Formats: sequence, structure tokens, C-alpha cells
Amino acid sequence: MSSAGAPPGRVPAGGRLASVDVLRGLTVAAMLLVNNPGDWGHVYAPLLHAQWDGFTPTDLIFPLFLFIVGVSISLALGRQLERGQAPASLQWPVMLRAARIIGLGLLLHLCAYWAFDLAHYRVPGVLQRIGVCYLLAAMVTLYVPVRGQWALIVVLLAGYWALLAAGGSLAPLDNIASRVDTALWGVHCYQYDPSTGRGHDPEGLVSTLGALATTLLGLRAGDALRRGQWRRLLVAAIVSMGLALLWRPWLPFNKNLWTPSYVLWSAGLASGLLLLAHGLVDRRGWPAVGRSFGVNAIAAYAGSAFMLYGLVALGWLEPLYRHGFADWMTPRFGPYLPSLAYALAFVGLWWGVVRWLDARKIHFKV
Repeated sequence: MSSAGAPPGRVPAGGRLASVDVLRGLTVAAMLLVNNPGDWGHVYAPLLHAQWDGFTPTDLIFPLFLFIVGVSISLALGRQLERGQAPASLQWPVMLRAARIIGLGLLLHLCAYWAFDLAHYRVPGVLQRIGVCYLLAAMVTLYVPVRGQWALIVVLLAGYWALLAAGGSLAPLDNIASRVDTALWGVHCYQYDPSTGRGHDPEGLVSTLGALATTLLGLRAGDALRRGQWRRLLVAAIVSMGLALLWRPWLPFNKNLWTPSYVLWSAGLASGLLLLAHGLVDRRGWPAVGRSFGVNAIAAYAGSAFMLYGLVALGWLEPLYRHGFADWMTPRFGPYLPSLAYALAFVGLWWGVVRWLDARKIHFKV
């Protein structure tokens, strides 16, 4: 049933959908799950990224989050623009929020540099990419009409493909994205090979072109959702995945490079999940499982990272895992199950934290 005061099939005036919070929350929970195994040497394959080319369930998590960023921008800014607010009045809050997200990402990396006693400080990162994509997608929403948005998506996908092709190789450390990352960040990349002087960062500058395309596709999906155009969303999911499969023989799915085929494949899956969540939660009234994570998404991600770095710095992480999980579980079940059990316990702990915060209506807005 549609909400009171809203035309049939359209988003209510408040502009917030429980399904979007649910999908965002489950995505953050999945981030915590795959980022925090008890033992990195014993992780079930679906919970690992593809080493280079390929696609695993874990490779859907980050693009799904960026896709939801685009959806949320459409639901929030689109509604405000329809009410007649001037784009210039919305620009400054967007810029401030993007700066806070990027700043938080830089702070997290500073803590990681200290906790893990790393040789070099890493500059790019997950929150940095989220902040940049949020900023650019929001500015596109404010100043670029619908046809221009679609044209920009096409230009990003085709242009990035041409750039990768012009680089001559898609091999690790030898592709154009890695070469640019090396030139920009040097030893401050996620990966750096001193013997060759080459590095790579999965959240580097060039591959952000693909990540921005993912966010803009989420923007267009959010507009379809806001207008109640369910059929258009379903068709977009099917077409996007079909094009990805046709493209794949010439341009493999690659999360590290965020290739255009990977953009279309993950966006198609994300569109289908968005449509499913909306149908079950908003329209059929299913429980909003994961919503508490969704309304404190960045805070939960950052808070869990700070907790991890604190455990490492204090020297508590290894004995906590060994005594709490590995010592008694490994002889009975082997090494993989305790590693997963620790990750699930980590997620469960933070699920309790965000439920407690949500029950008290404490929502941290980064």
C-alpha cells in the first residue's frame, strides 16, 4: 500500500524509504563481515575479493553501497529541488558533508598507520572514494538535467574503457590506473613493489571514474524509485546485466580497476536488490532488518574500524581470537569455521551497538 498523502507508487513527502535504509544497513554489515575475519589465512572463498579478474559476492558490497549513495541523493536532493529550492542553497551542505567523509577516511588511515606500524601512510581509501563520489554525484543532481546525466554515464563508461585500452595492459601494476596511482601516490598506495617502483590502489584516482558511474546509475535508479517506476527499474537491471555479459569477453569484471563491465554488472544486481527490498519492506511490510545499521552507516563503519585498530594497538586482537574462538573450535571444526564465527560475532556486537543507538534515536550524520 502507498503511504498516506502520496500518489500511488510514489515515495511519500518525507522522501525516506525503509527499504533503502535496510539495503544500506545490510551492505555495511556485509562490509564488517568480510573486513574482520578471525584469521585472514582461513576465509571461505565467497567472503574474499577476486584476486584480479572475476567476481565474488564480496565484490558486490562496495559498488552496492555507492549505488545506494546515488539512490539516497536522488531521494533527498531530488525532493528538495522539486519543492523549488535553489541548487546554490543546497551546494554548501553537500560540500561540507563530502569534506567530513573524506576527512574521516584520512583519520582512519592515520590510526591504521599507527596501530599496524605501517611503513607508509595510505592516502586513498574507501571513505575517501565515498566522499568524492557523493560530492560529484550530488553536484550532477543539482546542475545537470536528466538527459545530461545519462550522457555523462555513457561518456564515463566509454571514456574509461578507451583509457584502459590506451594503457595497453590490464595486468596488475602494469595498467594505466596503477601507473597513474604510482605517479600520484608512490609508496603511499595500498600496494607498492619497491623492486619495480610500481604501485596500485583499489581506490585510486583513475578507477574512481568507474565508481562515479556506479553512483550515477544509483542516482537514476533512485529517481525511478521516487516516481514509482518499478518496471523501468526492472528493465534497467536486466539490460545492465545483459550488456555487462556481452562486454565481458573484451573487458573482464575487475573490482580493482572498477572496469565498465563490472560497473554494469554490479549496478544491475544492485537495481534488482533495490527493487526486491522495496517490494518486500515498503510495499509488503516485511521487517526492516538491518535498518539500524543503515541509519548509522558511516558511523558504524568508522567506529568498527577504530575498534579494530585499538585492539591491534593494545595487542588484544590475537589472544581474543585464539582464546575465544580458535583454541576450542579448530580441533572440532577446522580453521575456517572459527574465523567466520569471529567475523559474525564482530558484526553481532556492532549490530547491538547500532540497535541501542537507534532505539534512543541517536543517529550520527557524518
